[in-house]
Amino acid sequence: MSPPELPRIDVDLEPDDLAAADRLREGAERILAECSKVIVGQKDVLEQLLIALFAQGHCLLVGVPGLAKTLMIRTLADAMDLSFNRIQFTPDLMPSDITGTDILQGDPTTGHRAFKFLRGPLFANMVLADEINRTPPKTQAALLEAMQEKQVTVGGNKHLLPNPFFVLATQNPIEQEGTYPLPEAQQDRFMFNIKVDYPAEEEEFRIIETTTRLNRVTINRVVNADDLHVMQSVVRQVPVADHVIRYAMRLTRKTRVDADDAPDFVKSYITWGAGPRASQFLVLAGKSRALLYGRPYVAIEDIRAVAAPVLRHRLITNFNAEADGIKPDDIVKRLIECTPVEK
Repeated sequence: MSPPELPRIDVDLEPDDLAAADRLREGAERILAECSKVIVGQKDVLEQLLIALFAQGHCLLVGVPGLAKTLMIRTLADAMDLSFNRIQFTPDLMPSDITGTDILQGDPTTGHRAFKFLRGPLFANMVLADEINRTPPKTQAALLEAMQEKQVTVGGNKHLLPNPFFVLATQNPIEQEGTYPLPEAQQDRFMFNIKVDYPAEEEEFRIIETTTRLNRVTINRVVNADDLHVMQSVVRQVPVADHVIRYAMRLTRKTRVDADDAPDFVKSYITWGAGPRASQFLVLAGKSRALLYGRPYVAIEDIRAVAAPVLRHRLITNFNAEADGIKPDDIVKRLIECTPVEK
């Protein structure tokens, strides 16, 4: 990840913060190095995953089958000394299957019986929600409290989830039979909607070459929970100039059809735009990306770089967009082109 050429601005960070920022970048490089032992290419996807993890955000990975989405998350978990659980979402999965349930347990010596909470697979630092759109809305909704509040409520009792806690979900965009589209409220809980595309020709050659021979790879754990807490803390301390925050706000506000400065193409193609959470995630993701690229400040380039994964699942397009073949990514690209930088 070579840093882009951007103008430097003067900022004051404490020496400890600068040291933590260096550790974040070094930790990211070590994680990427371990992932590259198994994953060929997909550097943009891995970078976006790290940006979200350091910013304490959840991710939704969307791509056709066979693009190593599950393997990518599994390898990322292996490179970090964090607890990991995979949940295969199916049409018959119930909320208690993922959150846990109260069971009646008896003491063999006293005969006394009492309810005991049996934890579900959500109780892990990193949770892979595989094919999340294959389970009904009732079970999907069980994730909402966990993703937002980092806790689950069962039988009227609240149970805190491990810290850190991330949900990394996968979704197949082409299989529609037997699937349940994610509600907009749940999609909004994901910081990033990451598009996983086909590999380049040379990358696909290397994938076939390495996976069709005897190849045992050992993934080393290079970052632990304490390291991650420090990295997440320093991300929050990265300064952001007012004009950068206002730029992120303008990108978000222009997606709303009732806004005075909404472009004509937004009014033509969008039914509902992004809410304030999108602006928050743009700034947080910009902070995380800035540190990954070796800068202790957020630049406009950082906001633009994360605009597509933050906004693409928050723009509800209408029939006109479908008829004209306009995708949310096309709208985000045009928004960036028509939104000036004001200092």
